Amino acid sequence: MKIRDFMRRHFKHFNAAVCVDAAEGWCNLLNSGGKMLVTLAGAMSTAELGISLAEMIRQDKVHAISCTGANLEEDIFNLIAHTHYERIPHYRSLSKEDETALLNKGMNRVTDTCIPEDTAIRRIETEILTLWQKADRAGKSYFPYEFMYQLLDLPSIQQSFEINPKDSWLLAAKEKNLPIITPGWEDSTLANIFVSHVVVKDLTRFDIVKSGVEQMAFFIDWYRSLSAHSPIGFFQIGGGIAGDFPICAVPLLRQDLEEDVPHWSYFCQISDSITSFGSYSGAVPSEKITWGKINEETPSFVIESDASIVAPLIFQYVLEG
Repeated sequence: MKIRDFMRRHFKHFNAAVCVDAAEGWCNLLNSGGKMLVTLAGAMSTAELGISLAEMIRQDKVHAISCTGANLEEDIFNLIAHTHYERIPHYRSLSKEDETALLNKGMNRVTDTCIPEDTAIRRIETEILTLWQKADRAGKSYFPYEFMYQLLDLPSIQQSFEINPKDSWLLAAKEKNLPIITPGWEDSTLANIFVSHVVVKDLTRFDIVKSGVEQMAFFIDWYRSLSAHSPIGFFQIGGGIAGDFPICAVPLLRQDLEEDVPHWSYFCQISDSITSFGSYSGAVPSEKITWGKINEETPSFVIESDASIVAPLIFQYVLEG
């Protein structure tokens, strides 16, 4: 039985039913010539969401990404250092002493998975520093994702893949030349490393990496161009800045620039943040109407669940659609 058929047979009510409705809405958007933005918060790259997301990108079901700096870098960490990762299935019962032991081993824990400091983070630091320095000398600036695409072009990286490259969403995005915005890139491991190299004068400028406001200007150009002939959907995994930043492109264009662009044509959020007062990540979609992001006609869905379970199911449903 296909996943699509399984879900339609068994997912009849509550969050399960919304998964089917949201997947059908995604299919309807694509069938009407629409495009989809996917936003990634949390630790989706370390959760190996690339196994399912990469195929969505390859099959033109996803047309842009907004992600945290952690998700941008952690996909490539996993790509080149996967065999050095350590899984901690009993992570809920770790003591402070256990955590210290992992630290001393150079293992950075993300829930049940440890990212190796030397073979992942420091390895990428060595490679990307050369790209930052090259841009510095040339007086050029690039978006965070452009540096990652350059990184994936290096033979030393291409010869170091430790997983099937088809399971890397970042590599799939590069092959499709997808635009990726990374709001709050400063809150990432590589950004911290970048700052350290500016401080010690290995680099001479902070603007080697383009800022968040530059990314917004880039993104509204993308939205303006595509929305002129295609409805654009918004599929949000988790809360926070990865979703909050790009969804504001529409009110920026409509209210600040006074341009007659369409609202977002589809909205879905997967989050375990329960709808509540004062919780932006847990706000119901209708609240976005008052901010000019969506309107009454926008198909909208909220799935209160674990994205590492739900997102691959929805992706497969769309792929089989």
